[in-house]
Parts: sequence; structure tokens; C-alpha cells
Amino acid sequence: MADDQLQPAPASLDRGRLRKAPESFLDQTGVRTVFAEGKRGRRDFIRGAFAAALAGGAAARATAQTAAADGDPAILNLPAHSTGLGQPVVTDGYGLPSKFEGNVQRRQSPGLTQSTQSSVSFAPLQSLFGIVTPSGLHFERHHQGWWDIDPAQHRFMVNGMVKTPKVFTMDEIMRLPSVSRFHFIECGANTGMEWGNVAVPTVQYSHGMLSCSEFTGVPLITLLQMAGADLKGGKFVLAEGADGSSMTRTIPMSLVTSG
Repeated sequence: MADDQLQPAPASLDRGRLRKAPESFLDQTGVRTVFAEGKRGRRDFIRGAFAAALAGGAAARATAQTAAADGDPAILNLPAHSTGLGQPVVTDGYGLPSKFEGNVQRRQSPGLTQSTQSSVSFAPLQSLFGIVTPSGLHFERHHQGWWDIDPAQHRFMVNGMVKTPKVFTMDEIMRLPSVSRFHFIECGANTGMEWGNVAVPTVQYSHGMLSCSEFTGVPLITLLQMAGADLKGGKFVLAEGADGSSMTRTIPMSLVTSG
């Protein structure tokens, strides 16, 4: 298209501006109040807190639009990163998020549970791009809190309808052939915040118990075969966790043998 054919965008359009989600809509005092009000069944208080956060965001957008009419200083004035040297390499041995993404973090919904150990952290879906969730933002669901487990002390045991019961160390499992696959994981209570007709400000709170990651590991069928499991006679595998809640679950053998 020729330059003389370019037409300016209508002034009514909010060009190039993203509407910030009110992630941090409550401070610690507000969180404690929501807990107290939630026990009394007063859901209107939560709606009021969300409405106030949205009103504050609208005022900030109006100020930004007025400043843009006089020219964009981000274009007119060269920033420091265009005129000087930045930080050296390996400033952080393990990469850290940008300080400008400080609001992109997992959050617990205030008043959802009475214990922070048996609770959920929601992934910030409204701030993510693509299908893969960064590992540090993957949603969590715990029944007895989380632990920093030493892999050298962890064991994987296979017993039951097997010829030779086996106990594997993590080092032994790491030496076996592995596969990598992308999977979505969703908590069965996802969208539960809306069951009580509570207006939540972002999809982080309404759908944030959902994440996608690349998982790499040894197929369970490999370990069962090493133990001589009865893959035809056995109909289910009982998976039991090592945490205090155990959280035993049955897995159909047909799902295991299919890989």
C-alpha cells in the first residue's frame, strides 16, 4: 500500500494498549477480611473488591491516553539500553523473570480453603502466550503442602502381581530409555470459583487450575516388565504417593500397556 493511501486510525481506538488485569487486587489486610466474610457467606464483599480494582485500572488508562496525544516519549527519547552497555552474561546462574513481569505469578484465591497447605495455586493464564506453561508458573494442588525432596533418597517400588518385586533409585531410572510428551493437566475443581456465582477478575481465578508442560520420563510399562508383572492377569495398577496424604489412585492396565 502506498504512503498516501495510509489512513490514521480512528481516535476512538485504544491503539497498542493492553488492559492490565487486576492481579493484585487485594492486600494482606483485604485477604484476611475476605476469609472472614467468606465464612459468613457474604459473597457481595468479594464482588465489591473486584469492582474497585477494575475502576482503578480505568482511571490509569485515561491518563495514559492523554499523554500519548503529545507524542510517545518511548520513541522520541532514546532509552538507556539503546545508548549504553547492559549487564554482563551469567549475572544470574539460573535465569530469572524480568522485573517488569513481577505481576506474572501464581496466586492463591483468598478464602478458598482454610489451610494454605491443602490448597491450590492458580496459573496466570491471562498473562501467558503459547501452550507451554513455564515450570515456575504451573498450577499446584496440594493436600499436605509441598516438600523439597532429595532425589538421592527417593525410591520407586513395584510389588504385587510381579515375579520379582523391585525398588528403583532415581539414578537407576534416569539410566533407562525415556520419552518426552506434552500434556495438559487440569484439576477436577477447575472453574469451581464460579460455582457459587462469584465474580472473579481474571481467568487466573476462574480457569487457572490448568497448565501444559513437556514431561520427560520412563514409561511405567518398562518398570513393570523389569519386575515381571502379570500384564494379562492384572487389571489395574494401584499408584500410591510418598507424601503424607498418599493419594492412591487406580490406573487401568490397558492404559499402562498402551504406552
